[in-house]
Amino acid sequence: MKYKIIGKYIKNLDFKIPNPKIFSLLSKNISNYKINIDIKSNQLKDRILEVETTLNLTPNKDEVEKINTKIIYSTIIELDDTVTDKKDVEKIILISVPTSIYPELRKIFLFVFENSGFKDVKISNTVDFQKLYNHKKIQ
Repeated sequence: MKYKIIGKYIKNLDFKIPNPKIFSLLSKNISNYKINIDIKSNQLKDRILEVETTLNLTPNKDEVEKINTKIIYSTIIELDDTVTDKKDVEKIILISVPTSIYPELRKIFLFVFENSGFKDVKISNTVDFQKLYNHKKIQ
């Protein structure tokens, strides 16, 4: 293993339903929203990084009234001494860590929705972070 996870936590959780009208509209139109994933990293110390994986729900159309949902999940990792190539670090940050923590992040996100009255929110069980990484490299 080229890294180890030394900590993980919910860094930020934003879940706002502005009013009952939005709640009822969202219950019917949840399929008009899509999941966005964003990954950022910060170096904390030598060989210790924070990887922030963000999930948020955004409307497919430009809605005037919408819900605000966003979770930032922070994972603190320590890189092995064998990791020296920047490409390896990039792959750890953008593929390995998100793949490892995604099931837990998904579970938390769904928990918030389900306990807010939304039983029909569909979020993929898996995300192919390797495919997303390859796609980003092409662009």
